[in-house]
Amino acid sequence: MPRRSVPDPPARDEDLVRRYLSGDRAAFAALVERHERRVYNLALRMTGREEDARDAAQDAFLTVLRKLSSFRGEAAFTTWLHRVTVNACYDLLRKRQRAPLLERGDDDLPALEPPPAPDHADASSLSMDVQQALLQVPEDFRAVMILHDVHDLRQEEVASIVGVPIGTVKSRLHRGRIALARAMGIEQRERFEDAEGPPTSGGSHGATPGTPRSGERADAAGPSEGTVSP
Repeated sequence: MPRRSVPDPPARDEDLVRRYLSGDRAAFAALVERHERRVYNLALRMTGREEDARDAAQDAFLTVLRKLSSFRGEAAFTTWLHRVTVNACYDLLRKRQRAPLLERGDDDLPALEPPPAPDHADASSLSMDVQQALLQVPEDFRAVMILHDVHDLRQEEVASIVGVPIGTVKSRLHRGRIALARAMGIEQRERFEDAEGPPTSGGSHGATPGTPRSGERADAAGPSEGTVSP
């Protein structure tokens, strides 16, 4: 009985980088095909618009192409790629200088289209309300929340991607989640429910406070720290 041929394991990212630098152009195309969904997902959740996500993803891969010779392999290729992608999103958001989506009319809200094909982050799909509220979170907080909570990266890797200590990552996660809750009006609803209190003897409730404002924008906690070094 003839033996079945065992397919070769896929080339490691680092091997593809070395092959491209040695003159194999197809190796870079293989890197793009392998990671384009990951990059697009991150860019879509950072920018909130399909068109912006495509632009940021293209900018990220162009940067990778230009700087591939500087990749030394001290960190995983995906860590470096995430860092370049976050920088591309920061640059695009600052160029656009557009108002947060929740401040626009309903007719101006862009349709959030799904990524072209699934990757790990698709398992953590966000509802339209959550995605729009996430855009109210300051960029530095938003980036670590997407990397950690959506893409399921370890805090140590997130710290390496954005170039800050782990303690800063933990702080941004905490403050970002608070900002997200405020943007979704969760904090206001909880305060309203607490203020109502238990029924008084006789079955009537205490005085009901005024209706809280829902969808209040999150306060930006401090200025954005800017682009991280790729």
